Amino acid sequence: MNTIDVSSGFDEETARAEVYGLLSMLYYAPPAPDLLAQLRVAVTEAPVAGGFLEAPWQAVIAASRALTDQQIKAEYESLFGGVGKPDVYLFGSFYLSGFLNEKPLARLRETLIQYGLERDQAMIDTEDHIAYVCEVMRYLIAGDDVSVSNLTNQKNFFGEHVHTWVMNLCDTLANHPRAIFYKTLAEFTKSFMNVESQGFDLLV
Repeated sequence: MNTIDVSSGFDEETARAEVYGLLSMLYYAPPAPDLLAQLRVAVTEAPVAGGFLEAPWQAVIAASRALTDQQIKAEYESLFGGVGKPDVYLFGSFYLSGFLNEKPLARLRETLIQYGLERDQAMIDTEDHIAYVCEVMRYLIAGDDVSVSNLTNQKNFFGEHVHTWVMNLCDTLANHPRAIFYKTLAEFTKSFMNVESQGFDLLV
């Protein structure tokens, strides 16, 4: 991966895929040292001053610079890990139904089958983990098979399996008293999802 720059001038579709890929990595596990090193040197100014994502992105970078690798890892494990119920769930089924492994997960799996996608057996979490749905969005944007990776599927998947619950996750995370780095990430995620939602609303 090259130095991260979510506000660079390369084409919009590549930029969207890059953001989804980054979110997937940051939510799936404590960030690896090389990823945090890239964040700390990332460009923070948008091509046009005052861009909608500029301020929340700057906050993510500032938090990554203010905290050590170990502090960010400890925060991840405190919020999302531990034995039993985590402080913050990262699974869509919980936000949509109040429980894990419920009907929203079954509907998601049906959609993934239509796209010819299936969960890697090495992945221990269910497909409604935010990291997984972000990775699916990345594929629907950047994949080579245009019969699957197209705007129609992006809009439908986003509307049914992402936007329906990720905003609630972001609010929960941003308001958690122990969230520092992940508070900024939640706020950036929410801003990015708002941009995505507005973009899809413009599609006929």
